[in-house]
Amino acid sequence: MADAPSARVISPPGGVASAEWLAGGSGGADRLARLLPAALRGMAAGTAERGGPVPAGGPAAVAAALVQSAAGLPRHGVGAEQALEELSALLAAGSADPADPACAAHLHCPPLAVSVAADAVASALNPSMDSWDQAPVASEIEREFTTGIARLCYPDAARPDAVITSGGTESNLLGLLLARESAVTRPVCGANSHHSVARAAWLLGLPAPVVVPCVDDRMVASALAEALAPLGAQAVVVATAGTTNTGRIDPLPEIAEICRRTGARLHVDAAYGGLALCSETLRSRVAGLELADSVALDLHKFGWQPVAAGVFAAREETDLQALTVRAEYLNADDDTEAGLPDLLGRSLRTSRRPDAFRMAVTLRALGTSGIGALVERCCANASGVHTMVDDHPALRSWGAPELSTVVFRPMTADELPGAAGDDLVAQVRRTLLEDGTAVIGRGALPTGPDGEAQLWLKLTLLHPHAQPADYRALLDAVATVAADLRTSVTRESPVAS
Repeated sequence: MADAPSARVISPPGGVASAEWLAGGSGGADRLARLLPAALRGMAAGTAERGGPVPAGGPAAVAAALVQSAAGLPRHGVGAEQALEELSALLAAGSADPADPACAAHLHCPPLAVSVAADAVASALNPSMDSWDQAPVASEIEREFTTGIARLCYPDAARPDAVITSGGTESNLLGLLLARESAVTRPVCGANSHHSVARAAWLLGLPAPVVVPCVDDRMVASALAEALAPLGAQAVVVATAGTTNTGRIDPLPEIAEICRRTGARLHVDAAYGGLALCSETLRSRVAGLELADSVALDLHKFGWQPVAAGVFAAREETDLQALTVRAEYLNADDDTEAGLPDLLGRSLRTSRRPDAFRMAVTLRALGTSGIGALVERCCANASGVHTMVDDHPALRSWGAPELSTVVFRPMTADELPGAAGDDLVAQVRRTLLEDGTAVIGRGALPTGPDGEAQLWLKLTLLHPHAQPADYRALLDAVATVAADLRTSVTRESPVAS
C-alpha cells in the first residue's frame, strides 16, 4: 500500500498552504505528529536561552528581540517547520515561566502536561461551542463536566448547574447579571473584592458597589449587616474566597446568614480558593460556599489549566435561563423541540473554545482527590515559606497564609520615611524582574500609620512540585536587593538617613 499523503511533511514553496496542512480530518493527527517536534524543539531552545523565570532586560529588551526576529507579516512564508521552530523559540525565550518557582507574582499556574496535550486535540478538532452540530461530543463532555462541578459546589441542592466562562471576571459579571435579571440591583462587596466586581456593575448599568470595610483582608460581617439594613432584597453581596492580595477568605457562613436574614442575594468569587473543595483537609476553609446563590471558580489557578478555564455555578439551574437567546441559524425553535441541545444559552459568548474538554481530561486523569492533593501541597509550601520569612533577619511577614499566598516586606523599607519605603519595595520588585531573577507580586494593604496603605511583596505559590527550600534563594535575593537599594537611597539623600 502506498504511503498516505499525510505521512509527508508538507511545506509548499513560498509558504503556500495546501489542503494537507489541515490539522483535522483524515491524516490530521499524522500531520501534527510531524510538526509538533519542530514546535517543541523551538520551545526547548527558547527556554534554555532564557535560563530563568523571565527574560532579562525588561520591556525594551523583549521588544528589541521581537523586532530583530521579523515576526510580523511577511510577504512570503518560510514553511511550517521553520516558522514553528523560530517563533516557538522566540516565545519561550521571552515568556515568564510559571513552572519556575521564582515566577510567583500572580495567580498564574504552570499547566499540567495532560491538560496541554488535551488542548492540542481540542484545537485540532476545533469544536465551536455555540451549536450542537459544531460540537456533538464536546457539548456532551462539557455538560457532564459542568454537572460535576455544580455538584461539587452544591452537594445538597436539588438542581444546581454550571457553565464555562473565560475566568473570574466573566463569572463575576454573570453573578451580577443574574442578580439584575432577578430585579436585584444594588451590588455590595468588601474592600478586598476583585476589581472585576466594580467593572461588572459598570458594564451592567448598575450603581457602583457599596463597599464594606475589611479587617485582616476579610469582610467584616457586622459592617455588612449594617450596609444591608436599608437595602434588603435589593442587594447582591459579592463575597470572596481567596483574595488577590493575600488569599484571605471572607467569613462565608456569617455572610450567608446575614444575606438570608435580609433577603439579599449572595455571589461568592471563589476563583482562587474554590478548588479547595477537592481537598478533604482544606474544604472546611471554604465552608459556606454551598449557601451562595452563585459561585465563580477558576481552574487556571488551583486547577493547573491553561488560560482560560473559568466556571460559573448556580444553586438553581433556572437562574441560568436568563442567558437564553435565540438565533435561528444556531438554535432554531424546531431544532430544540426536536431534541438538539441549545448551546447558545450556555454562555454570554457565541463562538467559544471547548475549554471543558481539557478540564474534563485532567479531572479524569487525577480525580478530585488528585487535584485536592496539589492544592494541599501549594498551601503547605506557603506555610513553610511563611516560616522562612518569619525567621529571616531582613524580612517581616504580613501574616500567616490561608491559602498559598505569602505576603512580606523588607525591613529596610520600614527604615525610610514616608513614601520612600514603598518606593523601595516597588524598586525591589522591578529590579528582580528586569534582572531576570524573579517575578514577584505586590499589593497595597492598610498597615501604615492610621491605616494608610503600605506596599507589600507577595509570592503566590501555585507550583505543586516545588518545596519551601526552593524559595530560600528568592527571599535572600529580595533582602539583598533591598539592602543595596537602601544604601543607594542613603547616599543620594541625607534626609533618608
